[in-house]
Amino acid sequence: MEELAGRPLYSCINCRNPVALRIDLISKNFVAKSGQAYLFSHAMNVVVGQKVDKQLMTGIFSVADIYCCNCGQEMGWKYVRAYDPKQMFKEGKFIIEKAKIVKEY
Repeated sequence: MEELAGRPLYSCINCRNPVALRIDLISKNFVAKSGQAYLFSHAMNVVVGQKVDKQLMTGIFSVADIYCCNCGQEMGWKYVRAYDPKQMFKEGKFIIEKAKIVKEY
């Protein structure tokens, strides 16, 4: 955790496990089950679940739910594959629900 000292990051709201760095935040303009969600280029300390195809607001994607590796809370999902070429920029990126995280410094 020393390597994260002084770096703004987002942590699991339940257990304060760091899940994403502020520098990896791409967009705050996403929506998930609980409302507003953020798109990150990387996530850490998460467990990636089974891949499934889902119809989302912007098309069909293969996604995998992500969970806090410490407390098991569902945090959002990882985009595994985009079927629409216009949405391929999301592949490999992570959606984390705003309601599930807290910003820390």
